[in-house]
Amino acid sequence: MTYRVGLIGAGTMGSTHARHWNALPGAELVGVLDPRRDAAHAAGPVFSDWDTLLSQAKPDIIDVCTPTPFHREYVERAAAAGKAIFVEKPMARTLADCDAMIAATERAGVPVMSGHVLRYFAEYAAAKRLVDAGGVGTPVAIRTARMAGFPDLGGRPNWYADPEQSGGLVLDMILHDFDWLRWTFGPVSRVFARGLYGQKAHFGRLDYALVTLRFESGALAHVTGSWAHPGGFRTTLEIAGDGGMITHDSAASAPLAASLRSTGGGGGVAVPESPMAEGEDPYYLEIAAFVAALEKGEPPPVTLQDAREATRIALAALESIETGKAVTL
Repeated sequence: MTYRVGLIGAGTMGSTHARHWNALPGAELVGVLDPRRDAAHAAGPVFSDWDTLLSQAKPDIIDVCTPTPFHREYVERAAAAGKAIFVEKPMARTLADCDAMIAATERAGVPVMSGHVLRYFAEYAAAKRLVDAGGVGTPVAIRTARMAGFPDLGGRPNWYADPEQSGGLVLDMILHDFDWLRWTFGPVSRVFARGLYGQKAHFGRLDYALVTLRFESGALAHVTGSWAHPGGFRTTLEIAGDGGMITHDSAASAPLAASLRSTGGGGGVAVPESPMAEGEDPYYLEIAAFVAALEKGEPPPVTLQDAREATRIALAALESIETGKAVTL
């Protein structure tokens, strides 16, 4: 079967998805909906409105890549039309919208996946495999950092600069880490954060946050995010347990390394690894995983409940920044 795909939103992420839908065997991009018709043209066949897209392009899958505040509208429309749905992260700006999206898709009985792509980045996927295999023993402390400049929309009105729409970097960027951490280390019980969110003297130009997560297992994570990093995009990861340590630095030539305790009780043994040699784009891998799940009749690998939990952690962090208090989940 070839799945016909309708893309909603032809911005940076929508254009990325369009490229991979066009490259994926078993999928065909049949329509793009975006008020900026020039951007939509660049991504694929253009349709002027939702009803025309549905009636003329006849998509099987709707891929929602709009700014965050519009996710709910198009997920509910797609569910009502009986379409399979892929929706970008963050799932929504509020938990009420998350719950409405879950309810709509459950009522319609349609398959739906959220785009938490960090699970498909080779270094992070390899780190999870090492943790799951007991490579670091019992995880105790984790540090992540995700740093970049402020998102540039090329002179267009920048919705990222409005915290009420974007949630700042906590909801839009380090949400990636929240999802991966919860996927790897289990449920989060407590959130405490400090940052620049909502400070008008900075917001729209700079944003920074440091978030501390306490897991139900007792492990502790420190998550750093910056939209004030002048040196380009960079990520780091450190996982320490009673059996060893895993480190990742996107700026290093070997981006993932494991130093594991030997079974004989001696010192650590460095095991450098460069999983990026696998060579497949994670954005391609996630939509390929979605289509594979559809073909097999299986639940998609990243559910809306997963996406809601990541959103809940991010919103708790924003609440902690605003109140100065820890938030218990």
